[in-house]
Amino acid sequence: MTAPKGFVVPPGRGAIWHMAPGRAAAIKMQSRETGESLMAFEEAAPPGTVTDFHLHHHSDEATYVLEGEFKFKIGDEVSEGGPGTCAFMPRGLAHAWKNIGPRTGRALFIYAPAQAGKMFEDLQRSERSLSSMDKHEVAEIFRRYGWDIIGPPPF
Repeated sequence: MTAPKGFVVPPGRGAIWHMAPGRAAAIKMQSRETGESLMAFEEAAPPGTVTDFHLHHHSDEATYVLEGEFKFKIGDEVSEGGPGTCAFMPRGLAHAWKNIGPRTGRALFIYAPAQAGKMFEDLQRSERSLSSMDKHEVAEIFRRYGWDIIGPPPF
């Protein structure tokens, strides 16, 4: 693999993945661009958007809230926060989040190393939304990228 080059992604740029109706991710840093060191995307999440309780085996995850109000469950701890809130979910620790605000929220998600985030890149390229898949297919895709669903959304 060649050494990564520095780059800048301007506002409003990045490949868009339409995850579900009203929910989209703008991929800001792809794994191949960073030498597999990290992957980052900005997500627009409608009110009530929630993730299953899950973990990543090979990547740490950080989330930075840009707009809106989010609730996080990391292990047994539950926290809430608005713009400027930053959450760290180390690999191997189950976590989930929910947009608890009345409007679409935006957050920046970073995976380091990039392994867990490659799922978003590959699904964006395939133009498949999560809402077009059944739970078994989603679980299989998650496993391929080192994710495990531990349980349903905790909120």
